[in-house]
Amino acid sequence: MSKVAFVGVGRMGANMARHLQLDCGHDVTAVYDVCREASAAIAEELGAKDCETLNEVTEAADVIFTVITNDAAMRAIFLQDEENLLEGAAGKVFVNCATLSPGVHREVYDAGKSAGAEVLEGAMASSISQAREGKLFLMIGGDEQVFEKHREILEQLSVNLRYCGEIGKAAEVKALVNMVMNINTAGLAEGLGLAEALGLDLKMVCEVFSQTGANSRVLETDSEDMIDRDHECWFSAEHAAKDSGIAGDLAAEVGLELPVNEATKGQYDKMVEVGIGDLDKSGVAELTFRGRGPS
Repeated sequence: MSKVAFVGVGRMGANMARHLQLDCGHDVTAVYDVCREASAAIAEELGAKDCETLNEVTEAADVIFTVITNDAAMRAIFLQDEENLLEGAAGKVFVNCATLSPGVHREVYDAGKSAGAEVLEGAMASSISQAREGKLFLMIGGDEQVFEKHREILEQLSVNLRYCGEIGKAAEVKALVNMVMNINTAGLAEGLGLAEALGLDLKMVCEVFSQTGANSRVLETDSEDMIDRDHECWFSAEHAAKDSGIAGDLAAEVGLELPVNEATKGQYDKMVEVGIGDLDKSGVAELTFRGRGPS
C-alpha cells in the first residue's frame, strides 16, 4: 500500500484521506492545510504528521493529493519561490483534485516534469459523502501511462473513473459539468420562485418537473432546500461563481459567447456581493423567491 499525503484537508480532502486509510489500508503519513485547526484534527485522527512546510509533505509520501480552492492557491503550493511541494519531488506523483483553470494544471504539470515528478488531474464531480465512501466521479487528465500506473488508488476513490486526455482536458470537462449544473440550479430557482409567486403548490410543481423536460439532477438535490431555505453548504455559491467564470474564460479563448452562463455567473456573483456567497448554490433561490434576499 502507498504512503499518501493530502494538501487541503477541508471536508472533501479529509474524507478522501479517511477513506484511503480506514477503508483501503493506505498509510496517510502527512497532511497540510493553511487552516491549522483542520490539519491538526485530521492528523490526530489518522496518526499523520501535521506538516508545517510543504516540502515536509513531499518527503513523507509517495502519492500526494491536493484539494485546494483556486488557481492562486495551486501556484502557491507548487510554484512559489520560498518552498513548495516540488522540492525533492523526483519519483513522486501528485494528483490535483480541484476545479481550476486548465492553464494552471498545465503549469504545474510542466514544473513537475522538470522536477522528475508525475502529475495528474483528478477533477471531482461529487460531494462530501461520496468522498468518504470512495464513490467520487473522478475525471483524470495527464499522461495515459501515468494514469494506468496509478489506476488502483484512483479506482479506490471512485465509483466512476474517466480518463479525459492530456493534462488540462479533465479541467475542461469539469468546467463544463459545473457550468451546466450551475445553469440548471439557477433555472430551477427561477422556476420555483415564479411558481411560488403564482400561488402554485410547489410540491406538485416539482412532481410535474420530474416527469417532463424540466427534470434535472438538481431538481432531485436542490428543490427541497430551495423551498425550505435550507442552504447548508455542500458546494458554495462562491465556488459556483468561480467555476462558471472558468467556463466563460474557456469560451472566450475559442471565440464563443455563452450568454446563459454569463447570466448565471451574474447571479452567483450577486450572492457573493451581498454577503451570502458562503451559502450552498441552492441559495440562489434567495434571489428569485418573492420577499427573500436583496431587492
